[in-house]
Amino acid sequence: MSKATSAVLASLAALLVAACDGQPAQAVPAPGALNEWTGRWTGVEGTYLQLNAGPDAKYTVVIRNLDGERSFEGVGRADHIAFERDGRQEKIRATDGAGTGMKWLAGKSRCLTVRPGEGFCRE
Repeated sequence: MSKATSAVLASLAALLVAACDGQPAQAVPAPGALNEWTGRWTGVEGTYLQLNAGPDAKYTVVIRNLDGERSFEGVGRADHIAFERDGRQEKIRATDGAGTGMKWLAGKSRCLTVRPGEGFCRE
């Protein structure tokens, strides 16, 4: 199967899942795309998300928010990076600025979102 066919099938799968759960559709990263997420992503008021890739689909997730910087161990999945924070399972997903739920990032196109109101972008 070609890369183009795989990408189309992954996008269709994302649309089907979104249609079933009532969530807005987001593009699903192609295999290996999670590694393109490594590096620093900027939030608002000095916040950031830093992703560092390790072996076996492991990631170091560093989040700087208004309370300070914290590190977590993440695991890459097909379309997100999962990690645990304060006993809660979190997922980092690709979105656009509007998908972050933050008006300051609304015009951005390349973003990562942990949950609504916690987003980081590159541009």
